[in-house]
Amino acid sequence: MKFHVKKGDLVKVLSGNSKGKEGKISLMLPDKQRAVVEGVNVVTKHLKPTAQNPNGSIEKREATIHISNLMVIDPTNGLPTRIGRKLNKEGKLQRFSKKTNTFLS
Repeated sequence: MKFHVKKGDLVKVLSGNSKGKEGKISLMLPDKQRAVVEGVNVVTKHLKPTAQNPNGSIEKREATIHISNLMVIDPTNGLPTRIGRKLNKEGKLQRFSKKTNTFLS
């Protein structure tokens, strides 16, 4: 399945508690159509005591966010843009920005 976002993309969050925040995609979960974005959707996780950590702990980590709530940021102007696919000069299908009509890496 093809998505408009991929690992390493700089994205902006469109809805939810982290609306308006920007970050880089560090992990994609294609079967669930979700992604982990650095610094976005941070939740508190309580860890039970274990042999390695006898006191347990509370840590903050990024939770997944649905990819429909993400929009790719165009590297040329820094604004969110829709993504399309078209053939490049070599005849290969490549993603492009619909706002500036330039190919993305």
